[in-house]
Amino acid sequence: MTEAIDYAVAGPLTGIDATHKPMLEDLPSDPVEICRVVHDLVIQPTDAKSLGVPAERFAENQHRRVDELIGALLALDPAAVSVPRAFDRRVIGTCRHFAVLSCALLRYRGIAARARCGFATYFQTGQGVDHWITEYRHDGRWLRIDTEILGGFLVAKPEDLAVGEFLTGGEAWTAFRDGDIDATHFGVYGTDNWGPAEIRGNAIKDLAAVNKVEMLPWDEWGRMEASYKGETGPDYDELIDVIAAACATDDPRAVGDLYASEDLAVPIALLR
Repeated sequence: MTEAIDYAVAGPLTGIDATHKPMLEDLPSDPVEICRVVHDLVIQPTDAKSLGVPAERFAENQHRRVDELIGALLALDPAAVSVPRAFDRRVIGTCRHFAVLSCALLRYRGIAARARCGFATYFQTGQGVDHWITEYRHDGRWLRIDTEILGGFLVAKPEDLAVGEFLTGGEAWTAFRDGDIDATHFGVYGTDNWGPAEIRGNAIKDLAAVNKVEMLPWDEWGRMEASYKGETGPDYDELIDVIAAACATDDPRAVGDLYASEDLAVPIALLR
């Protein structure tokens, strides 16, 4: 049996480099305010493109490790992390980068936090759009916060998402298997990647994330590629059932034991 997961300390991708810690001295201690800081540090590739950001900078969204992400940010602007950046001085990243950077800074302040991979229902009416958010522990429960949309009006409380506004990969899978959602309406906005395979993939990425291994949205391992190609069968679907059930228990030991099994753990080579 694996050890219980301590979400208040960094994982392999969310550690803070010692050289960056002086830039975090003014970081707030309130969880929502920490996420507001991150909101002003990251910019989506589409927004960066509209601003005419140089093409060579778009590789920034390939950073898996938070220390690399902060390093890229400080190379653009050496001010403390708590200082909001102009749009063209924000590091280019996806929703995953908003979520994981938030998670890392929350853990840096000793707050139990984890990134979650799944689908948001508030971007496109009637659709579950591939998305990442952050959870932090407060008063005995996990609060879901979407750093990317803080200050906006897509939902009533982006700092405390309501039930159904975001579904983890496992939650979406269970809803699909129970006939509560149409899987063809769940996928990656702006692509042809919709359907059960996208839900399977996000369920596996979410399992990794709750084990403090927060991968890039396009990372693949195990049988994920075969699933995206439609080459897996009922046995793989049953494995996703197990993943969804384990993540729903909120039992760190259960998700740790499952993650350690064949096909599900992220290969070491992907963490480099």
